[in-house]
Amino acid sequence: MRIRCPHCGERALDEFSYLGDASLTRPDPASPDAANEFYAYAYERRNIAGPTQELWYHQAGCHAWLVVTRDTRSHEISDVKLAEDVASQRSKTTAGAA
Repeated sequence: MRIRCPHCGERALDEFSYLGDASLTRPDPASPDAANEFYAYAYERRNIAGPTQELWYHQAGCHAWLVVTRDTRSHEISDVKLAEDVASQRSKTTAGAA
């Protein structure tokens, strides 16, 4: 598997570290049900068969955090974006909904 880094171009998988599901939102520790929410966040995960967004770190390259859209059945990568761009877009979407 190869990942196309937005800064460095296409690189081998061994330059990257997989860091988990990029679609999760960390619970609010001030929530009245924080303990149960953190338990679910840490342990109750779906094992998706199909496209999923994953967080990867380019450790042997530019040190960028990436959100990679990958199909877990075929390992085909359909999209790679900088995590900071994805976070900015999510913030705009959340702010617009409020």
